[in-house]
Amino acid sequence: MKILIVDDSRAMRMIVRRTLRQAGYGQHDIEEAANGREGYEQIQSTKPDLVLCDWNMPEMTGIELLQKLKDEGHGVKFGFVTSESTDEMRARANEAGGLILIAKPFTPDSFKGALAPHIS
Repeated sequence: MKILIVDDSRAMRMIVRRTLRQAGYGQHDIEEAANGREGYEQIQSTKPDLVLCDWNMPEMTGIELLQKLKDEGHGVKFGFVTSESTDEMRARANEAGGLILIAKPFTPDSFKGALAPHIS
């Protein structure tokens, strides 16, 4: 399985990568993108199975990225890893087709619980 991490913080991309390994998903092919625009381009070219995306980023936010993919009929599994997790955000993410919303700070166990239904 190919997982794409999209976050404008290099440090956060490294933390998400490490947490994926600690949660038992280290055997998967994990790639990174530095913002929503890069993420969109990478989704088009590398066809990941799952995208884990920050909500607030320059150039294209995570919710804008998800909406663009949905509008184009792209079926990639999509989740958010974000410091904000209000009920409104969860509703917007669900409406747009987001399957996962993991709030920072997170643990390997929170990743396991959120990702297990979506990763084979």
